[in-house]
Amino acid sequence: MDRYVTGAVIRRLREKKKMTQEELAEKLYVSGKTVSKWETGNGLPDISLLEPLAKALDISVIELLSGDAIRNRNKSANMAKMKIYVCPVCGNVIQAAGEAVVSCCGIVLPPQEAEEADEAHQLRVEIVEDEYYVSVSHPMEKGHYISFLMAVSDQGTQFVKLYPEGAAEARFKTGRVKKLYWYCNRHGLFSCPVFRRAANVPSIRA
Repeated sequence: MDRYVTGAVIRRLREKKKMTQEELAEKLYVSGKTVSKWETGNGLPDISLLEPLAKALDISVIELLSGDAIRNRNKSANMAKMKIYVCPVCGNVIQAAGEAVVSCCGIVLPPQEAEEADEAHQLRVEIVEDEYYVSVSHPMEKGHYISFLMAVSDQGTQFVKLYPEGAAEARFKTGRVKKLYWYCNRHGLFSCPVFRRAANVPSIRA
């Protein structure tokens, strides 16, 4: 676990719930003095108290550790607000249709920020019948490779996981695809919009 709850977080979340230190202490079967010590940085809650503390503050343990309460304001999936999380330990890829607190391998993951491609990460897109043939001219070695390719539409995503010593290429159905993403394990996430052209005419964007 790379983070632990801080006194400032406990105080902020407690005040947001309009609770006094004594009221929070009663819920945790500790003294008000103990809560005061936590909030002033003179002590930390025992790990066994994290779950009841999160419950008392009406959030999850992961939210407590991340320092914020995430509430689902996404009444319907909006792919334009999609977030992508990549675990640096196991390579797991998590997609969310909006704000989320995501944890993997004991690490709270930040959302990836997609960049425009540089010369070393250029994407080629060709239309072949009803599919986009997508490829990246990039090394596919054990320590340096394109980890995945993804096509995003307003209806969902198409995802292809890639592996070292394979080819950095994929095929995606063209229907309503608006954006393409690709991820380099060393340099991070890249993206570009997709502009539909006449069939079999190459479309190169980066």
